[in-house]
Amino acid sequence: MTTARTTLPGGTWNLGDRTVTRFGYGAMQLAGPGAMGPPADRDGAIAVLRDALAQGITHIDTSDAYGPRVTNELIREALRPYPGSAVIATKVGANRDAEGGWPTARTPDDLRQQVHANLDSLGVERLDLVTMRMGDATGPRPGSITEAMETLADLKQEGLIAQLGLSNVTAEQVAEARAVAPIVCVQNMYNLANRWDDRLIDDLAADGIAYVPFFPLGGFAPLQAEALTSVATRREATPMAVALAWLLQRSENILLIPGTSKVAHLRENIAGTALTLTDQDIAELDSIHS
Repeated sequence: MTTARTTLPGGTWNLGDRTVTRFGYGAMQLAGPGAMGPPADRDGAIAVLRDALAQGITHIDTSDAYGPRVTNELIREALRPYPGSAVIATKVGANRDAEGGWPTARTPDDLRQQVHANLDSLGVERLDLVTMRMGDATGPRPGSITEAMETLADLKQEGLIAQLGLSNVTAEQVAEARAVAPIVCVQNMYNLANRWDDRLIDDLAADGIAYVPFFPLGGFAPLQAEALTSVATRREATPMAVALAWLLQRSENILLIPGTSKVAHLRENIAGTALTLTDQDIAELDSIHS
């Protein structure tokens, strides 16, 4: 039997009324290429999900759109009955087409359908956290979020959702959404090279709201930077470990959800991220942005 860890890099954060580990796990990579279709290694996908919990991770990020349904059904098979400590966060606001695209789906009917699809594929009566996804594949886009948030707030009132979050949003949309209903997190692209959310992160931290960066190493094209390589070499760590460690030290409200389909890689990320960056390391890494 695998012994669960008692500590993970970064400690914990209060996500609404639930405490989660700041080092979490993103399930998107468990689906096939482009988050479409089944995994190449189903047994391996089940193993990495179970090992994530065995390592002490309590925050798992998913969406019924991954596959579609693939990652949610893997999570259901691997982890149900879910331990009380686990928070399964999912997203709504987009569907999938036959070409693997992400057409928006944000009408009240769309959102209700997606919430019920997530309930069914995860095998739960209430979703721990539902994140409203805005924008498109290129990033956040202007536009009202009020109607979508009103729909999700109604579903929360009906007892189908415990907590609400936002994804791929502007600071203005965050303010608009918060005028409708409380949120516990914002999930946007952010990393060493892409730091346009610096002010938003600090504002959210002051209000006790988590920030969950995706693409921590630069997106589909990995971040290539001499400073990152230099720090990683000096600290005898991988670039990914350094990039994740930098995020943990950037602000206490940042929650990590790095994804992998391999148990060994999951454990490597956990171990590597435990390093503490020095002032010299951080100054060198900050030069990537400036």
